[in-house]
Amino acid sequence: MSVALLIDFGSTYTKVTAIDLLEERFIGRVQSPSTVDTDVTRGLFRAIQLLKDQTGLQEAQVSLRLACSSAAGGLRMVAVGFIGRLTAEAANRAALGAGAKVVAVTERQLNWRSIRELEQASPDIILLAGGVDGGNYDVILHNAREIAASTAKAPVVVAGNTEVTAQVCETFRRAGQPSYACGNVMPTLNTLNVEPARKVIQEVFIRHIVKAKGLDQAARYVGSVVMPTPLAVLTMVELLAKGAEGEPGLGDTVVMDIGGATTDVHSACTGEPADPTIPMIGLAEPFAKRTVEGDLGLRVSALSLMETAHRNRVILPEAITSALGNSEAQVRAEYLSSHTSALPHTLQEQEMDRAMASAASWMAMDRHAGSIVYDEATGGTAQMGKDLTGVKAVIGTGGVFTFGAAPHAPLSACLYDLANPSSLRPVKPEVYVDSHYAMYACGLLATVHPAKALRIMKRSLVAARTPTPTPD
Repeated sequence: MSVALLIDFGSTYTKVTAIDLLEERFIGRVQSPSTVDTDVTRGLFRAIQLLKDQTGLQEAQVSLRLACSSAAGGLRMVAVGFIGRLTAEAANRAALGAGAKVVAVTERQLNWRSIRELEQASPDIILLAGGVDGGNYDVILHNAREIAASTAKAPVVVAGNTEVTAQVCETFRRAGQPSYACGNVMPTLNTLNVEPARKVIQEVFIRHIVKAKGLDQAARYVGSVVMPTPLAVLTMVELLAKGAEGEPGLGDTVVMDIGGATTDVHSACTGEPADPTIPMIGLAEPFAKRTVEGDLGLRVSALSLMETAHRNRVILPEAITSALGNSEAQVRAEYLSSHTSALPHTLQEQEMDRAMASAASWMAMDRHAGSIVYDEATGGTAQMGKDLTGVKAVIGTGGVFTFGAAPHAPLSACLYDLANPSSLRPVKPEVYVDSHYAMYACGLLATVHPAKALRIMKRSLVAARTPTPTPD
């Protein structure tokens, strides 16, 4: 037996998944409370011992160890750009695509107020963009000087107008602040080029952030932490869509990941209009896209989820009040927000979780998917964002799907809605649940054995039968 141990150092739990590489099967999955604040190896070795106790695994059988991390707040990034809806948004997308938690986005010339906000954000990495190639360079030079003079001494990834990249990096060198040059995230107007920035962010994560968060203590056993956890998931989503080394993919794919603090949506598709007569407007979309909704979580963000749902008049939360009554639902949400490891025990509590997950799924997909809008320039309709109507597969990953009593409910909520026809949600996809909660693990394995990881991941997918409304 040749076993791979795939490890995720999370803020709450350290998770370990064991996979038999020869037979391409899951051996087991365990989790133990993380100990990042003291000695990260304590939580790691507790989890590994639990795995050995449950499966009979022997250390001599382990041939590969890979790890990712979202511990200590994950990879905190600030994106700095020129125009919020263009360059800064491109920087924001590059950061999200690299698995980062974007804690702030600033635009135009930084002033004392925005510098103070940047300093208070305490980023792990600063992504500095601004100007298309050959375009404006005053802003990125000004912002480089302001950042270098500030107390925000995080490594800087320089991804703006390439004509002044060397000058920008020299500004940081003189200030003793590490900087890393890469291609412009927006080399021409409305054209995204986020992949070079994603790769550099991953390199900076490994070089600087792992050590800063104390994860290097586990290096003797693990080897190294190779990427942030969200990037491992996005890597797997893209592989599921495209296939690898003769192993076919599923086609265009969407993954819904509902957690305690956030709801993440990943899509791997071009998202071009299904109707070629409909023009695209706005910023071009990357093939592999990740969005993170910090107000849509089932535990830490339970109160904000309910408030956001009611404010946006989402119909689904009515199931919450019908299950518990309005006042009781509020009390339960307050309890969940401060007892983040609480599990549902009664039927009412299970219904509460299911309804909250459905609301989170509906709103997160509404924000991630493109839509049909009125174009003032032409006086007709146009598409803004990704068209997901033709997506082939929608997958639910996370505890609410793997361990929940009715995972089909939140999956149904993210599909096409007859009451919201302008939202370009998936219409008739195959719908699956990640039964082994293996998305991060297989994403890690894909860095070494992509085709093997894809086959194993596909074996974790279990069909979730759910109604799929279709447009008239």
